[in-house]
Amino acid sequence: MWRKLFTSVPAFRALKAPCRSFKSSSRGAEKDFFKDLDAQLRAFRDKAAAAMPGSDWSPIELTPGLPPERADVVIVGGGVVGWSIAYWLKMKARVRDGLRVLVVEKDPTYSQASTVLSCGGIRQQFSLKENIMLSLFSAHFMKNINNHLCVVNEDPVDLQFNHSGYLFLASEKSAHIMEENYRTQRYVGAKVALLSPSQLKERFPWMNTEGVALASLGLENEGWFDPWSLLNALRRKAVSMGVYQCFGEVTGFKCAANLAETTDGEVLNVQRIKYVNVRMPNSLEYQPVECAVVVNAAGANSGKIASMLGIGLGPKESVSGVPLPVEPRKRFVYVVHCPDGPGLDTPFLIDYSGVYCRREGLGGNYITGMSPEETEEPDISNLDVDHEFFQEKVWHRLAHRIPAFEQLKVSNAWAGFYDYNTFDQNGIIGLHPLVPNMYFATGFSGHGLQQSPAVGLAVAELILDGGYKTIDLSALDLKRILLQEPILESNIV
Repeated sequence: MWRKLFTSVPAFRALKAPCRSFKSSSRGAEKDFFKDLDAQLRAFRDKAAAAMPGSDWSPIELTPGLPPERADVVIVGGGVVGWSIAYWLKMKARVRDGLRVLVVEKDPTYSQASTVLSCGGIRQQFSLKENIMLSLFSAHFMKNINNHLCVVNEDPVDLQFNHSGYLFLASEKSAHIMEENYRTQRYVGAKVALLSPSQLKERFPWMNTEGVALASLGLENEGWFDPWSLLNALRRKAVSMGVYQCFGEVTGFKCAANLAETTDGEVLNVQRIKYVNVRMPNSLEYQPVECAVVVNAAGANSGKIASMLGIGLGPKESVSGVPLPVEPRKRFVYVVHCPDGPGLDTPFLIDYSGVYCRREGLGGNYITGMSPEETEEPDISNLDVDHEFFQEKVWHRLAHRIPAFEQLKVSNAWAGFYDYNTFDQNGIIGLHPLVPNMYFATGFSGHGLQQSPAVGLAVAELILDGGYKTIDLSALDLKRILLQEPILESNIV
């Protein structure tokens, strides 16, 4: 009706008539005027047609930066895990506008994001088959990343993937654990080799092998890459596929509640999220977003997001009294310069003392650090770096294993947060029984970045297929938290 009206009403047809009588010194200017007018009229007709029933176009302009009023899936957290989930949701939906996905990230600069503050490592040397499979899938994804994340008319993705592998060292006390892990890794499909102290010294002559009983070296699909490049590639691709992004903070939820009774007679308050409240940066303005599904991929802040729904705030012996066991843990990363340090064959070294080290570029720079003792966890109120920690805890262990590091200089340092799972240091994936439309993808305790491509696919399968199709991650379900049945990973770095 609107299209017919605009092409038949004399007033619209007459718009050009007076213009033809204008005398212009330039035929080109007159032609440009008509061309511009035609373009404006076409745009107006298209908008009017879109405003007919059945369209979601609104003539009311939203405040720039506000999220849409409705979304099928709202992903809380715009780190690498959140954007991976968004990408896989759109890949599985296939139809561009068939699924409306919104990613909400509170840090528009990503200056405090765990993704970009990590060391960028990827390995298959875990003890749990689920972790091995997640990293194997992700490594193959990254090696063929432009088959997945290329965008037309944009530069190819370059992750700067360095395939130098991981090298784990074991003492006499822990050698038997390394052998068990090796058998599991080989069974699942990882390419790993065990080295004796003499083989280790022959291959890496710059290393002091004192105290080393056994070593495990990753031969394929291990090394390190640029975290920012992976995050940006996933985000760029997802946005090109129609994913909405919003920089704001989730401050609460509006839910519909129902009471349910368990077989033990416990009455549960089951909530279904209807709206997500998103507050804009540096503002009191917020936008309620109506949605069907929410994904908690907020990393170190995911425990806080869960508590907004009352998770963990009920009686201690009840389901609602079990909190999401994820909290921020600060880790320091030091960049040291040592011109006489190990060369290009330097792997990502993990010593049994806890210290790690890898090469950074080609100019004699290295990244190093270690996790503190449980009783010495640093203050998480800021991202300040403790330089005394390097002097007192890291340096002497590092120099003992690599004597060249007796002479080094700390050239840079930073701190970042782990989304640390205090229960068993493994990822938490799946639904919570008290919030049947909130999915969790958090608690990876330092290996979320490297596993993000596989985790994104797994969560997308849960949402759209109702179950895992590619990798069975049932063991990482939230039920283990409620039942107090941890699954322990022995290769935590």
